[in-house]
Amino acid sequence: MNSPYEWLIGTRYLRSTHRRGFVSFVAVVSVLGLALGVATLIAVLSVMNGFERELRSRILSVTSHATLSGIDGALDDWRGVQRDALKRPEVKAAVPYIEAQAMISNGPRMRGATVRGVLPEEERKATGIAQHLTAGRLSDLRAGAYRVILGVSLARELNAKVGDAVILIAPEGTATPTGVVPRMRRFQVTGLLKSGMFEYDNSLALVHMSDAAKLYRLGDKATGVRLALADPMRAPAVVRQLALAFGGGFFVTDWTHNMANFFRSIELTKSMMFVILLMIVAVAAFNIIATLVMIVKEKQADIAILRTLGAGPSNVLGTFAIQGVMIGLAGTLLGAGLGVLLSDNLQALVSALERLLHTQFLDARVYYMSDLPAYVEMSDVLRICVVAFALCALATLYPAWRASRTAPAEALRHD
Repeated sequence: MNSPYEWLIGTRYLRSTHRRGFVSFVAVVSVLGLALGVATLIAVLSVMNGFERELRSRILSVTSHATLSGIDGALDDWRGVQRDALKRPEVKAAVPYIEAQAMISNGPRMRGATVRGVLPEEERKATGIAQHLTAGRLSDLRAGAYRVILGVSLARELNAKVGDAVILIAPEGTATPTGVVPRMRRFQVTGLLKSGMFEYDNSLALVHMSDAAKLYRLGDKATGVRLALADPMRAPAVVRQLALAFGGGFFVTDWTHNMANFFRSIELTKSMMFVILLMIVAVAAFNIIATLVMIVKEKQADIAILRTLGAGPSNVLGTFAIQGVMIGLAGTLLGAGLGVLLSDNLQALVSALERLLHTQFLDARVYYMSDLPAYVEMSDVLRICVVAFALCALATLYPAWRASRTAPAEALRHD
């Protein structure tokens, strides 16, 4: 009884009776439309966030945060660089590596690949690549054993299995009396790598660093030093500071630079999707305008009676503004809850749908991964809810203003 009468009348108009059933139905449709738009926007942005987060995690699990390499492709004093880098508090690990291109053949099949020479025990400190081996162990790579770990897609293309022997052919040749002969060496497949990133699974071959040095005739040199940092997000600044502190003369790169265009495209797509899908919320807000206009049209006589009883234009405006705000608040909260629930269970729903339809929606060769991760960021949810509610609040202004302008005598002329 102590509530303002604007609140009591506004909420009463939203409840259905035998005369106002259609108006109430339209209000429910407006709430559902707004909820659907908000939920869709939250789900899409969550998928974009999850895709970026999962991609970043998979990249960092198979590659280093940053690298310091020689300008001419080889680093002579890699031990000194490694020692000095480990003295820095922001560097967690520094490991040498050799990386070069090669052709790998298995019988009649041949594929190009990136050969990466690593020190197994050191590699564990810099990346989590050992956790992605589906067969074999990283420690199986021993100096002089000439063993190789292939990406699963690369092994499939070569029809190579664990225990098979493949031929690694270096692009540099060896001059002989009969001409230039490519350098090649037989390696035994001792493991398979499945990182979930098609780019690596389809082209990466891991060997021991000393075996790679012999194949590419680098002697005691390395391609460079790979760094694992305490804060991967600061990799661009840290690696450049290290290069300058060591006197320069390095080619520096980091994980953000290697995939810069891809992450930039994700951010651009996320922004565009927010704007485009916000149109759905705007359409739902237009439904609120239609709903309130219908209510105002139906309640002309009631408005006139309120005005004759002493209600001012501001009171009438508040009465109908409350209805729009209630519709907007209900739709926004319902959509937020539905969007978060859908995002949290999206992977299970997509997997079930793929099994039901016997298909795969995401091709790893195109999208870098075959699953559909979703990660809800509360900042996105809050931003969507604020924008949606603001649109709904703006949508109530015209119908409420129109109701406040109703002339009592004109409305009661035919009643």
